[in-house]
Amino acid sequence: MKLLSLRLCNFRQFYGTTPEIVLASGERNTTVFHGNNGAGKTTILNAFTWILYDRFTAAFASPKQLINKRALSELSFGTSLECWAEIRFEHERVQYQVKRYCYAYPNAENRIDCSTPLLSMLYAREEDGRWYIPSEQPADIIQGILPESLHQYFFFDGERIDRIFREEGKKGSIAEDTKELLGVTVLDRAIEHLKKAKRALQEELKDIGDAQTKQLLREVGKLEAERDRILQRQQKMEAELQNYEELKAVLNQQLLAVSGAQDLQKLKQELEAQESTARQNLIEIKTQLKRAISSRGYTPLLRDAIAQFQALLVELRAKGELPSGIKKQFLQQLLERGRCLCGTELTEGSFAAESIKAWWDKAGMAEVEEATIRLETRTSQMQEQVVEFWEEMDRQQLEWARSREQLSDTENRLEAIRQKLRTYPDTDIQALQKRADDTETNIRHLMLERGGQNQQLEQLKSQIEEKNKQIAKHQLKEDKQILAQRRIHATEDAIARLTEVRSRLERQFRLSLEQRVQEIFSEISFTPYFLRLSENYELTLLENTSGIAVPVAASTGENQILSLSFIGGIIDRVRAWSQNQSNALMAPDSSTFPIVMDSPFGSLDEIYRRQVAKIVPQLANQLAILVTKTQWRGEVEREVASYIGREYVLVYYSPKPDCEEDAIERHGKVYPLVRRSENQFEYTEVIAIEPHQEEADF
Repeated sequence: MKLLSLRLCNFRQFYGTTPEIVLASGERNTTVFHGNNGAGKTTILNAFTWILYDRFTAAFASPKQLINKRALSELSFGTSLECWAEIRFEHERVQYQVKRYCYAYPNAENRIDCSTPLLSMLYAREEDGRWYIPSEQPADIIQGILPESLHQYFFFDGERIDRIFREEGKKGSIAEDTKELLGVTVLDRAIEHLKKAKRALQEELKDIGDAQTKQLLREVGKLEAERDRILQRQQKMEAELQNYEELKAVLNQQLLAVSGAQDLQKLKQELEAQESTARQNLIEIKTQLKRAISSRGYTPLLRDAIAQFQALLVELRAKGELPSGIKKQFLQQLLERGRCLCGTELTEGSFAAESIKAWWDKAGMAEVEEATIRLETRTSQMQEQVVEFWEEMDRQQLEWARSREQLSDTENRLEAIRQKLRTYPDTDIQALQKRADDTETNIRHLMLERGGQNQQLEQLKSQIEEKNKQIAKHQLKEDKQILAQRRIHATEDAIARLTEVRSRLERQFRLSLEQRVQEIFSEISFTPYFLRLSENYELTLLENTSGIAVPVAASTGENQILSLSFIGGIIDRVRAWSQNQSNALMAPDSSTFPIVMDSPFGSLDEIYRRQVAKIVPQLANQLAILVTKTQWRGEVEREVASYIGREYVLVYYSPKPDCEEDAIERHGKVYPLVRRSENQFEYTEVIAIEPHQEEADF
């Protein structure tokens, strides 16, 4: 993120709209804001945090009172007042304009109400320079560029910077925030995702077990055993039936051989043949009825639909929305031939020729004509099929009744002959008929049993097929189980590898960071202390004069230096990591960081002030410092001078009549710092300092 400019409107001390405050970058990357206490330096710092994160630093008093008091006093009933702060910044060759704003308006009780602050954003790519509204939420875009959790390291109050590391609960967040900066959180998210995937696979495994397969196999085994039992029984039955049929034939022959029963037996055999034929006819008629109903049984149900369809065709033709039913090609041939089929000459302009042309106009395209004709033909055929269907039904039912009557007659005649044989005076004939009746009864029972068993076999076949499908499906589950187990193992392996990668990256970065922080701290501090950075990124200052490293009770100034060293170390190491092409976890522009510091030198003594002033411009790509005239002492100015790209004075206008005015001299020109206000309101004006000739030439 490279900050480009800042503008304020009715924001705290700043009445009206400030000029665009352009921020320095490049080799002269430092922007200096000069202002006395209360002039608005902290407001400038908090304008950045308010715009980007809707947050304020601890030193920002009364954060709800954002709107300039003088502007509020000019507000009248029925009007509203806008308060906003706007920055432009660049990230990855895209410019962003971000604005946070709110409104104030008097209510019915003549009290001032303020709206909830809103955030808006525009962006422009360098290709065309046109401004667009982003499709993503502005807060999400900012979060992706510089996460809110890290903003305290880049926009901070120098006098309070030591508290970042001293406050309880901060130490843990520093480690997490640093991971965010490094992109290591991507690995954390990947690991968490894999853990969730592993839990889901384990839940899936609970639903896939071997017991169900075994149970299904047992059930199939029982069904197949029952099927085999029936098939075996049927084999025996077939043998029994064959035996009974043979016995029946033998008995019939014996009856024919017995004197006095030949005629009855012959008649009986003829009637049995007729009975068999009648039964076969009934079976055939029933088959034909089924076939006719299944293939054409729907046609009677379409009668009303066909009538409606034909009426619709007539209506559409009458409206001219459908072809006339006469092919255009045919009409064209008549006109070209100059004679109608009836012999009438079709001379140009004659009534007959004009009539043909009228039909030609009514005729549609060939495809539509053919489709319409086919539809009409098909519906006409369907109407004829309805008649044919009912005629066939009547014929088959009549044949069924006739055959059924014939069969009944034959059965009655057969029963009469059998009864005669049963009561025949010859006891041998009675005995033979009785055996024949018993044989017939056994045959009938066996055939009934065979019919029932055939039905049972069909049911068993269906059940076995269903069970086999379930087994096949379950076997698929077993395959899935194996696959799920492999996936779980792969997930565990991936988690372990990513955890190892993350651990090595963190350790490597932490050791590198510790070394860099030590270098910066040693460069600033004149003490012989050294530091250690724990796994939780907790900094401990140590001394080793006795040969044993022991913690040092760091002063406020030392903690400030330590904090600055830590921030500088992070920026430096992250920049180095992002420039490492092998590190794919970070975006290409993740190494560009601004630092906006209010009172950067705090309560440091002269040596530390000089050292901090010397090194701070080198820590970040871009630096904005907000200083009082006291803080901008000679040693600070000398160390920072070569980095200054922009300078501004925050001129404070005091309503106090006897206020002591103040000024600052920059590059041979005096700029006011404090002035008496021409009214009863206090406010601040932003004045750009003219650059030194050397700076201007740069």
